[in-house]
Amino acid sequence: MKLLLLTTFVLFIFTGLTAQTKSVKKSPVLTEASPENVEISPERLALIDKMCENEVTNGNLPGVVTLVARNGKIVLWKAYGMADVQAGKSMKRDNIFRIASQTKAITSTAVMMLWEEGKFQLDDPVSKYIPEFKNAQVLNTFQYSDTTWTGTPVYKEITIRHLLTHTSGIGYGFIDNDERMKMIYHKAGIVDAFTTEKVILSENIKKLAKMPLHHQPGENFTYSEGLDVLGYFIEVVSGMPFDEFLKTHIFDPLGMNDTWFYLPDSKAERLVAVQHKVDGNWQKYPVTSYDPDYPVKGAKTYFPGGAGLSSTVKDYATFLQMYLNGGEYNGVRLLSRTTVDAILSNQIGEIWGDKSDSKYGLAFGILTEIGQDKGGQGSTGTFQWGGYFNTSYFADPKEQVIGLIFKQTQGSVNDVTGWKFRQLVFQTIDD
Repeated sequence: MKLLLLTTFVLFIFTGLTAQTKSVKKSPVLTEASPENVEISPERLALIDKMCENEVTNGNLPGVVTLVARNGKIVLWKAYGMADVQAGKSMKRDNIFRIASQTKAITSTAVMMLWEEGKFQLDDPVSKYIPEFKNAQVLNTFQYSDTTWTGTPVYKEITIRHLLTHTSGIGYGFIDNDERMKMIYHKAGIVDAFTTEKVILSENIKKLAKMPLHHQPGENFTYSEGLDVLGYFIEVVSGMPFDEFLKTHIFDPLGMNDTWFYLPDSKAERLVAVQHKVDGNWQKYPVTSYDPDYPVKGAKTYFPGGAGLSSTVKDYATFLQMYLNGGEYNGVRLLSRTTVDAILSNQIGEIWGDKSDSKYGLAFGILTEIGQDKGGQGSTGTFQWGGYFNTSYFADPKEQVIGLIFKQTQGSVNDVTGWKFRQLVFQTIDD
């Protein structure tokens, strides 16, 4: 009996370690180098520096951190302005930002690591693992007076692929475009993203499973809480708490030591304040439907796979570099190159139309040839996304270029850095 228990324990430990393995390939870690070494023009790179300085000086942004890398070498990594204007804190390049929806690509990566182990198929119904999703319904009628609703049964179940590609029909509560869905979610007490309240992921997802869908699964793209569902799915399939799975299988192997759902006390001082403009002055954003200080206060019990993480530009650049390396970083393989190819392929068909600038894969938005040909966005296959608090990134596999620009703002902001930064990054290439 003791031998059986020992064998089971060893098998459990071994299984838990197979999500990432040693690789025959060993790429170098991201380090700084002169721009000329990777055929980037320093004079052209200086235009990014000037643009960021001007936007902060002109009061359009309180502070910014940027990072540009090519061929695994960082050629620009700089902070501008203030991390907290009211507190007099200058921005540092290792400051920590709430990355919100940038969490989604990390959660998707974790899902695909488990998929590589043969734990499930992408077209499995999620109800196979979370039974509460059985018998889902599409919203049919709605009464504004009391928020009651009726639904039409789905004719095909929500699958893992639907959740990864935002085609499940699940909504997104407080940022949903459909007012009816906002009201239904609110009445049911669905937590949409981040919270300081004592909420447990499994309980929230089981409630979410009872909510109506926007449309039949697979028939449209609706930005959703599907990645929160997948966070709980990872717990079910792996047998580990979601936050621990990310830490042990992604963050620790990649050296992403500043990426957390809730920051340790030793890192809390590096968190950038969420700021908004009041009478022309930058002030800390107040508590509204959420507390913006959720990464450092409250119950710290909820781990949303769609929007909960905080990180630095360097940590997230490391994650993106792993993808540019075909799933490997510094001798650790998280994903096979063949899996990365699938993740970076169009998974939504013509849902966005045949003349769209971008498609959606299994973790990212993907630039199409049409988007490439418009100029300033990168090569076909460039993958990209951003976050609710004004962070964004892109990575171009053809040019081996990574760009990240992180800010923390809410409300109306005169911010042109999003499109300018990306356009200016690609004009620096000098080969």
